[in-house]
This record gives sequence, C-alpha cells and structure tokens, in this order.
Amino acid sequence: MTILLVEDDESIAIVITAALEAEGFSVVRCDSIVERDRLLATQEFSALVTDVMLTDGDGIETLGRVREMHPDLPVIVLSAQNTLDTAVRASDTGAFEYFPKPFDIDELVRTVRQAAGSQGASLGGGVDEGPGQGLPLVGRSASMQAVYRMITRVLRNDLTVLILGESGTGKELVAEAIHQLGHRQKGPFVAVNTAAIPADLIESELFGHEKGAFTGAVARHIGKFEQAAGGTLFLDEIGDMPMQAQTRLLRALQSGSIRRVGGRDEVSIDTRIVAATNKDLEPMIAAGQFREDLYYRLNVVPIHLPPLRERADDIAALARHFLALAATEGLPRRRLAPEAEAMLMRQPWRGNVRELRNFIYRLALLAREDVIDEAALEPMLASAARAEEQVDIPLDLNSAVERWLGEHNPPPGTVYDAALAAFERPLFNRILAVTGGNQLRAAQMLGINRNTLRKRLGELSIDPDSFLRRP
Repeated sequence: MTILLVEDDESIAIVITAALEAEGFSVVRCDSIVERDRLLATQEFSALVTDVMLTDGDGIETLGRVREMHPDLPVIVLSAQNTLDTAVRASDTGAFEYFPKPFDIDELVRTVRQAAGSQGASLGGGVDEGPGQGLPLVGRSASMQAVYRMITRVLRNDLTVLILGESGTGKELVAEAIHQLGHRQKGPFVAVNTAAIPADLIESELFGHEKGAFTGAVARHIGKFEQAAGGTLFLDEIGDMPMQAQTRLLRALQSGSIRRVGGRDEVSIDTRIVAATNKDLEPMIAAGQFREDLYYRLNVVPIHLPPLRERADDIAALARHFLALAATEGLPRRRLAPEAEAMLMRQPWRGNVRELRNFIYRLALLAREDVIDEAALEPMLASAARAEEQVDIPLDLNSAVERWLGEHNPPPGTVYDAALAAFERPLFNRILAVTGGNQLRAAQMLGINRNTLRKRLGELSIDPDSFLRRP
C-alpha cells in the first residue's frame, strides 16, 4: 500500500516516512499543494497524510480538490496550530483523523493502517457547515487537544455527552461548543443548573406542569425539555439532582418522551442531552446517591476537562485572551510583559480558568500602566492569595448563610426552601453516618420526631439505607 505524505518540515517527514516504511508501507513525499495535486492526478494512493500549513497554501482549505479526484481517499491531517477551529475544520472536510503536533508516531502509524483499510470513513461523519467563530475555548496543550478531538467526534450525531471536570474548568463552554458547531446549532441552547433548583420544583422546571397540578400552578408551564426542542439541553451539576428527579430523567432518556407534572399525555422530545458534573459519580453510585443506570445513560461519550494546573502552558494564552475580552467590555487595554506571563504560569489557580479570568479582569481595571510587568503583577497576586486564605478560614453560620446566598442567588419565592434544604442535607447526612443509618437514633440526636425526619429524608432524596454499616 502506498501513502502520500505532504509535509514541508523535513525532519518530521523523515520520521514519519521511516516509521511507515518499517510497517511495510510505500511512501511518496512532497511538500506543496501543487505537487500533491500532480501526484494525485497520476497515481493511486491508499491514504493521504497532510500538514495544514504548507509552502504554497492551506492543506485543509484545498482538500476539496482532493475529494473531487479521489472521493474515497482517507485523509489524515497534521497541524501545529492546535486549536479547536483547526480540529473542527479537519472534521468538516471528512478527514479520517486529526493529529495535533507533537503527536505519538506509533499512534499515527496505527491510524494510517486503519485508514488504508477503511476507504472513506471519517471522524466527522460527513461535511457540514463551517465552524462557529469566537468560541472561548483557548489552549494548545496536549490535554486540551484531547478535548478538541472528542468534541469533533460528537458534532454530527446526537450521542449523550457527560462533561467531567473541576469547578471553573469551562464545562458549559464545551457544551456550548458542541451545540454551536454541531448540526443542532440553529436550535436553542438551554442550560439548567440542577443544583440551584429546589428539590420540590425541579421536576416542574425540567418537564413542565399542567394548570392546577399543585398549589400555585395557575397556568400550564413548558419545561426545559420542551424549551430545548430541536436544540441542546445542558444539565449542569447533574450529581446534585435529587433521586426522584433522576428517576424521571432516566425514564425520559429511555422513552424519548416526557409527561408534564399533573399531565396525562406523553410529549415526544427532540433534544440533545449534554450533562456535566464536578463530582466523582462512581462513589455516589456506591453510596446510593446517584442511579447507576442513569450514569450509564449519560456517560455515552465522556469528555474530561483538565484543571488549569495540568495545562500551565495555556495560562499565558488564556491571560491574553481575557485581556482582549476585558478591552471589548470597556476596561483599559492592557498587555502582559513576558516575565509577567511566566509568573502567572507558576501560580496554582485552584479556581481554574474562572479564577484566572476574574483575576485578569481585576488586573486590567487596577493596573496603572498599559504594559503589566512583574513588579506590577506581584502585589496583585499577593493580594489575591491573602483573599483566598481568608475564604478558607472556617466561617460562622451567619457568614456561611450570607456566602451561600451570594453564590446561589435562589429565585424569589424559593429562598427559604432552598436554604433549608442546603442546611439540612449535610446535617442529616452527617447524623445518619454517625448512627449507621438508624433513623430512630438520628431523630433522637437531632431532637425531632422520627416521622418528621423520615418525611424530610424523602423530600431531600436521602436514602438512610446507604448509611447502613456493613461488615
């Protein structure tokens, strides 16, 4: 089998050629689009391996001519640009695979072997409209390249996606990218923070309700599933969803239909589901706090977002990106000196990208010079560190309530129920853990009636059996 390699970097071309020839392939090399087209017009090849930036143009933009000559020729794209835009462009051309540089040569060889035997399969599933622009996914680190490649694999299908990552890593941005770049981009993108909705209202919010379904239901309400018809429903913080709502969600995913609260009719749903969580769901499954069958329904395509500490190489690019965004929002236009960028890269950023963004905006506002150097940056970082230490100091109950209200901002009319549930849930979990799930002893410790405890455990979707002590 003969492979056409289009690469203008001589050292990379030599390594790829040697690796492919060692596997029994015959390799024809060139370094330009003109020479590529001449060879394709006169010879047959089993696969094409091409760089993006070539001596006479863009290797992706000119792949249309390759498709005209050889519609079934598998194409593998190599690129040092390493952005989501490049990955999506490669997918939109029907490329068999996309490899950001630097890549694993053994993985490339395995992929070429698969491509040479596939004749026409592609990672994108077909050519579609061009990618959306301005998506705030920034980074060229190896870990972000893995994220980009996973995104390209789900753009042309409706597989359910579960985005995993710490708070502040940008899970909603990934969900928006999947929506905006995918075939449902003309439909609505509806985001729901399931942790911010009181347990007794979450089913109504997701599935809607009929007039008279409960006290206060004065009219029919269309839920988020129906609002997202034709588009994408993003379920954030899915790990905090109450058990009863998990059951309803599972049924909806299995049947492809929902029933409004208080309603009798089944309503077909036409929406893609993307869920996200900052929690490890598997221990929650073992503790009976999350349904295992729902987990496997959601975890069809997992996308793991790396914390910022694992992609330090992206920090300077992110900082420049946020400074540019700040300028578009009316803040002074600033620039970071190289030594200041290096200092930012050495910080831990426990709040991940969200923390970095907030810091950069504050820096743009308070800096006295247009070019921010190391001397100007150091006191700002020290001030941020002191503020972080203060946040970590144990709070009294009054401060904790004020902080919770500021972070969650529950809708009017739900503040008391939401705050009470937020207080009772960890309290009951702690007492049940102490009593090994014994509700009578737990009620005695709390000083409340056992029936009252049982009622609240049901309302909070807390399973006391999950606290039973086993040998």
